[in-house]
Amino acid sequence: MIRLAVRCRPDQADVVLAEMVQLAPGGVEEEAGPGWVEYAIYGGEGELPDLGAVEAAAGDDLVEIRSEQIPDDWADRWRDFHEPTVLGGGRVVIRPSWRENPQRPKGRTASRLDGPGRGAEEPSGLDIVIDPGQAFGTGAHPTTRMCVELLLRLADDGRADGPLADLGTGSAVLAILAAKLGWTPVTGVDHEVAALEAAAENAAANGVSMGTRRVNLREEAPPVADTMVANLTAPLLREVAARLGEPPRFLVCSGLLEREAAGVEHAFAEAGLTVRERLTSGDWSALTLAR
Repeated sequence: MIRLAVRCRPDQADVVLAEMVQLAPGGVEEEAGPGWVEYAIYGGEGELPDLGAVEAAAGDDLVEIRSEQIPDDWADRWRDFHEPTVLGGGRVVIRPSWRENPQRPKGRTASRLDGPGRGAEEPSGLDIVIDPGQAFGTGAHPTTRMCVELLLRLADDGRADGPLADLGTGSAVLAILAAKLGWTPVTGVDHEVAALEAAAENAAANGVSMGTRRVNLREEAPPVADTMVANLTAPLLREVAARLGEPPRFLVCSGLLEREAAGVEHAFAEAGLTVRERLTSGDWSALTLAR
């Protein structure tokens, strides 16, 4: 089996990811570090080129491309590298199905409580099961982490109610979290059919009700909702802002570099939304905007 990886700067990520999706629309592995993002896909010999280590153009700049042979038993061994992601001070756990929830005492199942934070699971936190490879989003990337934190803060303020649309839902991590926190109905929006299928499967596996809707956000307006969450690139966020009809009460967005935040803030200000809260993590930023 061959692993084909492209490593680039964060500001090149949207261009590189768009190209990788063309090769593997069902899912791309993503890793990030200080000043870099890496996307990888896997395939058998003859399916992907064995290039060794080279550089290639991405826009006006170069990116590092590496392809390497990996052991034949990688299909089983790769699971060892996916650990549960614990977020929100232990309040949310995102894990693959073959890993146990590290927040849950062995032999004890989570119970649901009524009252504020409807759907909250104690004492082990909100348990979200997402198997890597089905679509984008396993909770490991800083942009997803910050969106989780901002959704939790809205829920803590008693704002987890009414319809919510997850724009660019991918694997539906954020949509599933929103449903567990109390938003209803929740709709996962994406242009990729494979992502919508994976989102529906993941919602069912997590025991939440979620609709799906196919929308090309580069050409169409997003569906109307009281709350929106959008983990997208900055250029696409600006396009969403330009097509907003009735602005939502709240919009949680990320996927933008820190230096791009001001431009995104301005675009949504033109649509009637102002910044309520802003988070940063490394090179990335996330915003909660309010009507």
